[in-house]
Amino acid sequence: MTDPKNSVAETITTFDIAEHLETDADIQEFLRETAKTGDSSDFIHALNIAARAKGMTEVATQAGVTRASLYKSLAEDGNPRFDTIAKIVEALGCKLVVS
Repeated sequence: MTDPKNSVAETITTFDIAEHLETDADIQEFLRETAKTGDSSDFIHALNIAARAKGMTEVATQAGVTRASLYKSLAEDGNPRFDTIAKIVEALGCKLVVS
């Protein structure tokens, strides 16, 4: 039995990969690996994570969209247009390539 006087409160935090993408190279490698899955919803989710890592305001400005529009496009139920995705990818320092 545990003695309540000696118990230590446990704090459980949610893992957020955005907190670990510290450089542009980290973000680019993360997107490159995610793109390999071939699942568009995975890639859009990865764009959301990468944009949060870089800063939503900065990415929105570089992509030429509003911050609110960026959040909406990259939301779980978002359905961004291809040109929006292309602008976000470019704002994150990447290029879309067909090979």
